[in-house]
Amino acid sequence: MKVDQKGHTTVIKDTQGNVGSFLEKVTNEYGSFKNHNLILDISSDKDVSLDQVLSFLSLSNKHRKAKKSFVIVVNDFDFNEVPDEMIVVPTILEAHDIIEMEEIERDLGF
Repeated sequence: MKVDQKGHTTVIKDTQGNVGSFLEKVTNEYGSFKNHNLILDISSDKDVSLDQVLSFLSLSNKHRKAKKSFVIVVNDFDFNEVPDEMIVVPTILEAHDIIEMEEIERDLGF
């Protein structure tokens, strides 16, 4: 797990290729990330399934309830299958763009 913090956003990259153990590590260390927007990068993992992405749903809901952005980066995935309450994108750049848009919406009171 590699953690990179820039401003109000923390990018956490899975370096082991195991979505389950990555989720467990992020959940265990959530207290140190909870005050930042989060980008979870599992793009290096091969063949990520919808169930694996959905395993982040409760953490995503918890984080978004605290008025912080939560974005998952996955390569080669059917993004139409993801429920509306989760944000899953194909690149880190797009994740940063989503967070920027959500920050503007929060500043405007939406």
